[in-house]
Amino acid sequence: MLSNLVLPMASRTFDAMEKIWHQGRTHTNISRLLVYAFFIGLIIAELAVRDLLPFKNHIRNHFFAIELAFTLLLLTELLALIFVMPSSVGVSVGKQLEILSLILIRSAFKEFSHFEEPVIWDNLDGPVLKMVADAFGSLCIFIIIGIYYRTQKRIRLTESEEEHEQFRAFKKLVSILLLTIFIIVGCFDLWSFFQKGTYLSSFNTFYTVLIFSDILIVLIAMRYTLEYPKIFRYSAFVLTTVLIRISLTAPPYINAVLGITASLFLLAMTYAFNYFLKEG
Repeated sequence: MLSNLVLPMASRTFDAMEKIWHQGRTHTNISRLLVYAFFIGLIIAELAVRDLLPFKNHIRNHFFAIELAFTLLLLTELLALIFVMPSSVGVSVGKQLEILSLILIRSAFKEFSHFEEPVIWDNLDGPVLKMVADAFGSLCIFIIIGIYYRTQKRIRLTESEEEHEQFRAFKKLVSILLLTIFIIVGCFDLWSFFQKGTYLSSFNTFYTVLIFSDILIVLIAMRYTLEYPKIFRYSAFVLTTVLIRISLTAPPYINAVLGITASLFLLAMTYAFNYFLKEG
């Protein structure tokens, strides 16, 4: 029933959503949304500073607008990750590292929220060091990702075209489930902001779900092959996601180190896999 009914339906649904996502006007509208969000964030921050908002909040300065804009940018990157998963698991893991680098950049900007207005250097020692660590970590990950994409090869897991399309259909079904969870988590975050005045930004929750979805894809992959190098490669992708998830909850400085470690691990695995593939 799953192969004959659910998978074709999930594949058609995903293809329709993916077509909309890749339309030029979709990205234009996203760009407009980010600009509007930035200005709306400035207005909300101004009202919060003057205690004019009708709900409780923890907004202390106008740098909230930067955090809001970057949060929405990260949400669009998460959507892009969901839509790239069925085409290539290797590319999707690279996309996860891209998101991590943006999260570190966002964390660097978030340190602005600790600045008092007007900005005075005497109060900036701690936040500036954290900003430098996050910025340097994101830069290292950016460089490693560039090398990874140049060395990463798309290896077909299945032998026949029919099995290949079926495996892609399974991944499309997983992507639809991820999109559903993404929407639910986003709605809960918005509810929390308006009810409690705190925006949760549940990237940690979503990355935890990603770990389980990656493990599910590995288990599905074993339906089509038991070749050790391919299974190890997919398992290494899951471990990279785990390291990314841990880095999201790690304290300052350690989070950047873990992010760089995850990137280097993925790059080393790719070089090793390509070497053994060539030798074989």
